[in-house]
Amino acid sequence: MRTALISAVAAVMVIAAGTAGYTVIHQSTSASGRTPPRTATAPNAPATGTGAGTSVSPSSDPGTSASTRKSSWVTEPAMTIDTTAIYTATIKLDQGTIGLSLDAGNAPHTVNSFTFLAGQGFFDGTKCHRLTTQGIFVLQCGDPKGDGTGGPGYTIPDENLTALGKAGADGTVTYPAGTVAMANIGQPHTGGSQFFLVYKDSKLPPSYTPFGTMDDASLKAVGNIGAAGVAGGATDGAPNIAVVIDGAAVVKS
Repeated sequence: MRTALISAVAAVMVIAAGTAGYTVIHQSTSASGRTPPRTATAPNAPATGTGAGTSVSPSSDPGTSASTRKSSWVTEPAMTIDTTAIYTATIKLDQGTIGLSLDAGNAPHTVNSFTFLAGQGFFDGTKCHRLTTQGIFVLQCGDPKGDGTGGPGYTIPDENLTALGKAGADGTVTYPAGTVAMANIGQPHTGGSQFFLVYKDSKLPPSYTPFGTMDDASLKAVGNIGAAGVAGGATDGAPNIAVVIDGAAVVKS
């Protein structure tokens, strides 16, 4: 275990047991008391070929859970979206359908990746594994493993990091309620599939790609999940209410 300084916020990097190449960022309590969104990626994902979108076949074992049968890819998918078009997404939860407006013009790699993964059914059946209710207020989703260590096998570049303004003296900007942004491992250009939904204004380093916004009804639905709290009475962990993505889709208009 080693301590690293990331965007002026102390963090501890833990190598996940038995998973070479995976790192998990566990944010320690800083002076601000905030714990930025954490994720993990697999930079050394197993490959069956080369080139964009090369797939690693999921397990065919019928006893394997849906989350561990997800495909992974060696490289970021080829750019197929129209950056001048309007894209909207829907994420179906038991708690309601989350509607998103996606910013293809300012975050094209992120929106393209999200669109690709949604089209592949990558998010279907996955849990929103992390809720924070103090310091920052986010629901984190998109991990096929459901424990904060999963991803699609590739990473995407950071984008749109100046959209929320210049960082203050504390090194943070405000991610407004309704923002949808990418989680990462605390290093540049390490986003994968995990994203977070901000349900109250949250101060964070401008290191997490904002790529969309929730509509008002969706913000209320995520806020209700936040109000139900974290399992065990903690302020950072699995939501008290189990949150599972039943399906995700992106539409161009």
